[in-house]
Amino acid sequence: MSVRARAPSQGSLEEPDDEVVPYSDDETDEELQSEDDLDRSEDQLPEPEIGPAPAAEPGWSIRANDREYCNQPQFKKKVFLCIKKSKYSGNAIKTYKYNFFTFVPRNLCEQFKRAANLYFLCLLILQIIPQISTLPWYTTLVPLVLVLGITAIKDLVDDLARHRMDKEINNRRCDVLLNGRFVETRWMNLQVGDVVRLKKNDFIPADILLLSSSNPNSLCYVETAELDGETNLKFKMGLKITDERLQEEDQLARFNALILCEEPNNRLDKFVGTMIWDSERYPLDLDNMLLRGCKIRNTDVCHGLVIFAGNDTKIMRNGGKTRFKRTRIDKLMNYMVYTIFVLLVLLCAGLAIGHTYWYESIGSKAWYLYDGLNYSSSYRGFLSFWGYIIILNTMVPISLYVSVEVIRLGQSKFINWDLQMYYADKDTPAKARTTTLNEQLGQIEYIFSDKTGTLTQNIMAFKKCTITGRTYGETNHQLYHFLVSCIRSKKDPQILEFFKLLSLCHTVMVEQKGDELVYQAASPDEGALVTAACNFGFVFLSRTQDTITIMEMDHEETYEMLALLDFNSDRKRMSIILRFPDGKIRLYCKGADTVIYQRLDANSKDKETTQEALDTFANETLRTLCLCYKDISQAEYDAWARKHQVASVSMGNREEVLDTVYEEIEKNLLLIGATAIEDKLQDGVPETIAKLAKADIKIWVLTGDKKETAENIGYSCQLLTDDMKIHYGEDVKNRQTQRRNDPQGRNKKLKELFFTEPGKNALVITGGWLNEILYEKKKKRRRLRLKKLRKRYTNSSNPPDSSQPVDDWEKEKRQEDFVDMACECSAVICCRVTPKQKANVVSLVKRCKKAVTLSIGDGANDVNMIKTADIGVGISGQEGMQAVMSSDYAFAQFRYLERLLLVHGRWSYIRMCKFLRYFFYKNFAFTLVHFWFSFFNGFSSQTAYEDWFIALYNVCYSSLPVLLVGLLDQDVNDKISLRCPKLYLPGQQGSLFNYRNFFISLFHGIFTSLMTFFIPYGAFLQTMGQDGEAPSDYQSFAVVAASSLIITVNLQISLNTSYWTFVNFFAVLGSIAIYFGIMFDIHSAGIHVIFPTTFTFTGAASNALRQPYLWLTIILTVGICLLPVICIQFLCQTIWPSAGDKVHRNRKKYELEDEEDERKKKKQPAFQRGGRSRRSAYAFSHSRGYADLIASGRSIRQRPRVRPELRESIREKTLYLLGWLF
Repeated sequence: MSVRARAPSQGSLEEPDDEVVPYSDDETDEELQSEDDLDRSEDQLPEPEIGPAPAAEPGWSIRANDREYCNQPQFKKKVFLCIKKSKYSGNAIKTYKYNFFTFVPRNLCEQFKRAANLYFLCLLILQIIPQISTLPWYTTLVPLVLVLGITAIKDLVDDLARHRMDKEINNRRCDVLLNGRFVETRWMNLQVGDVVRLKKNDFIPADILLLSSSNPNSLCYVETAELDGETNLKFKMGLKITDERLQEEDQLARFNALILCEEPNNRLDKFVGTMIWDSERYPLDLDNMLLRGCKIRNTDVCHGLVIFAGNDTKIMRNGGKTRFKRTRIDKLMNYMVYTIFVLLVLLCAGLAIGHTYWYESIGSKAWYLYDGLNYSSSYRGFLSFWGYIIILNTMVPISLYVSVEVIRLGQSKFINWDLQMYYADKDTPAKARTTTLNEQLGQIEYIFSDKTGTLTQNIMAFKKCTITGRTYGETNHQLYHFLVSCIRSKKDPQILEFFKLLSLCHTVMVEQKGDELVYQAASPDEGALVTAACNFGFVFLSRTQDTITIMEMDHEETYEMLALLDFNSDRKRMSIILRFPDGKIRLYCKGADTVIYQRLDANSKDKETTQEALDTFANETLRTLCLCYKDISQAEYDAWARKHQVASVSMGNREEVLDTVYEEIEKNLLLIGATAIEDKLQDGVPETIAKLAKADIKIWVLTGDKKETAENIGYSCQLLTDDMKIHYGEDVKNRQTQRRNDPQGRNKKLKELFFTEPGKNALVITGGWLNEILYEKKKKRRRLRLKKLRKRYTNSSNPPDSSQPVDDWEKEKRQEDFVDMACECSAVICCRVTPKQKANVVSLVKRCKKAVTLSIGDGANDVNMIKTADIGVGISGQEGMQAVMSSDYAFAQFRYLERLLLVHGRWSYIRMCKFLRYFFYKNFAFTLVHFWFSFFNGFSSQTAYEDWFIALYNVCYSSLPVLLVGLLDQDVNDKISLRCPKLYLPGQQGSLFNYRNFFISLFHGIFTSLMTFFIPYGAFLQTMGQDGEAPSDYQSFAVVAASSLIITVNLQISLNTSYWTFVNFFAVLGSIAIYFGIMFDIHSAGIHVIFPTTFTFTGAASNALRQPYLWLTIILTVGICLLPVICIQFLCQTIWPSAGDKVHRNRKKYELEDEEDERKKKKQPAFQRGGRSRRSAYAFSHSRGYADLIASGRSIRQRPRVRPELRESIREKTLYLLGWLF
């Protein structure tokens, strides 16, 4: 079978290859055109003849050592009007938003996009107009400037951090060839076509064509952790011609090749180009490219040519667009502001009409009301409308936005300061990289997680093995003690053969670093097996093109390597043919049990017992390999070698031919045993996933790994369980086809379930099947395809293929069906997916389910997914910082996600909802007193309070208690929050803040304002003070109403506070004390003398509040306002208790149970493995290993010599290991 290069496109009768990662759908125009041409050639219908078109030149052309080449007119693009610039990006990157000149205008422009800010700006303009101004202009200007200033400072701090990050990256140094010699320069100064020199451990500054290196044959090792999260090294090779001719500085200076290649795109797995040099053409592919973000390893010096720079590089193209993220509550607040504004306009219009009629019937006839202005009643009503707009503006409180920003900032700091999310091993605290999304953490419905480096540590450990039917490793003592003693005694030759196979049958490269041997493997699995053999006394020392040397116990042996049959995704095995020092020829093979058992000799022993051990290993979610061997005669090998030589030089279907030849020799094998490797999960992953599932959060794993590996990790982390029925891509497509073939499908309004069978379901789907099911293609490609399909169906009597979506409705329906089907499953794993497919899946769920999503990953291939989700979380581990730099929150371990959501997220959501409900209530209660007062002042736009009280109400008198509730309140502590995940459900349902809660706050505010106005009004109607005076004047009424309101709203927040601290207690009493202190000051005679026109309520407070019956009036007003609230809260908690109320009642019981669980946890294992038999993932690389490199001999010029002192050190360590038990 051949390895297909990409998953088949729509319309193909073949099923997609589960082992292949489909290419990203970022096709260039040339590819689309060539695909359309191919469709035309396959079409049987007559087509109009088209003349031969000239070959299109590739869109990307670079001349080495020639910066001016890229500035030619044909390479320029229009930017604005007639202004043009080169289409080749510079190497400087820019992620910041502002500079020195644009900060003020751009930031103000962004802030005034908020409806509330624009509303208050218009209000400020109205207050400047004398005819309609009813309040001093500073009552709006000061809060507005405060809001804009605080928000601008926060934006400035965030943008300065981006400036620093950009500056750090752009100012990194590298050597570039200028004027015939290498000079050090900054990354930002690099240009396309430059020749650069990189050294060991340097980051690669751009996408570079490798020309030569200090290693033999221009071999270069790179670490791609920043790109894909994998820590194992990969190798790149320069062309033979550049390796031979471009080693010296003067040779590189004369290099003037022309590079023609594909345009910049986001495909990390493909590069196609041609180098034209001295009239010769040389093909270029991804193996010749060093990608930005990778790191040079094990290579002293290398030289390269810059192909893509800056934003054109693949890592930047994979970053996706930076989206402005807003929470659900933010969006809801905006709609509520619009609602309040509509109510405000209606109220003001009603009051303006009232003033018109009042002036017509009463005001114009009262001589004492004549103001000297001959305005008509209609015009006076018009002015009254705008006057009331100003007076009632506090219904849309500008201080709300300041308070929200302060609360969010405080909640972000609490996340940063949480020691239980601090990872001491790497000195990494949790980091909230944004301050605007905290409450959204309490509403997450879907989590999309990467696997490698996010759920796992990407560290493989040799845990168990079975040799000749006997299993070792039930305990560490048995694995090491017994095996070492057997190796030392040499009683069991099969055990020796087992570890000899592990030390010989691999493609690992070795490097000497001081007194240590460092193994570089194509996959962590191979590295773990070779390291295990080393630990048991079989040490891999070195290899050449045709030999491999190991240390066997206490002596060194060199074997001649006759052939290396490498792994690929179809073979699922690898083999090596060796000639032993005694002349014997033996084939060693290791691979997946599914392919090895088919090739075993009929007389091979221990097949049943080994299969039982494999099933046991699989149930424990370990990654397994079967080991076997076969002795080959010289004649048999000679005959096979001739066939192998012919296949190796075959020009067509070389891989198919080689696989056929490999099949001939890999048969009649003898089984030795099997290995079991653990792909180590991060600590606490299974428990975290189980806890999040109880909170009704659905977790999808999106990974580039192969299906078996991803499925196995799903079992390991308890995402998949034994009672789940697993569905694959073909099942999904069949169910969708049945649904689409339903003739009533388009007319059905209610959706039916896809899985009607009882029990839990899980979905495991590959990237190829995703393309087939979702038809995710580029729009241009889709237009070409649909145009072609319609033409075929128009001219043909055949019905359309059911796999082809002919219209947009069917494509949309197919995507909705997939999301509905996946959401019916308890677990979803998408494997072999590209970075863009990850983002598409997240976007699809957001669009179809209107759900709040969170993406978590650790590599550059997760950046697009992180940016697409509502919340992006980066794992700051050993895989680099690309994901962290693009994330909203960052921490070091997946298990911290549980605390981030169930504790910080839930608390933030509850606090914000409680804050907003109360804030709207207190402003309705405050503002609507003006409305009731208007019925008694001729609708004249007179305020019910003193001006300074209006200005300070939201700033000093009522802000601190509610601010502390938004920062500190908690219904239950963090331990109970983690113990009872069901407490998270109200956030997902949005039940704590919605339009229902908004109108409850509105009616509560209306009731409080009614009581605040009419009870003092009634008390002032017919009264007499103790001194014979009747303090029934306007100013005394304003003092009593304001005092009642302040005490009421501050005691109301006390009733809403669940978590009392000294700070809360001080804030409530302090706010009331501040009110009375400021009021007596501004009503004093002294300040009136200094500012006679500004402070006009001279002596009002002292005159009114010395009357006992007015204090009784205040107490009565407060009591009537609060009594219904107390009764309703009591009834709700008694008769209709919420889940939080029930938990709060039993908190003491839960705390005792937590202490008991802590004691039991020390005695029990953290994780019990499953019991269902299933196939384990085979422990191999996802791509070809280093076999081609080894066999070509390009990696090593001569046989490396192990230094005598290193050899002696290895021998001593081996003997010590074997003798430590005795």
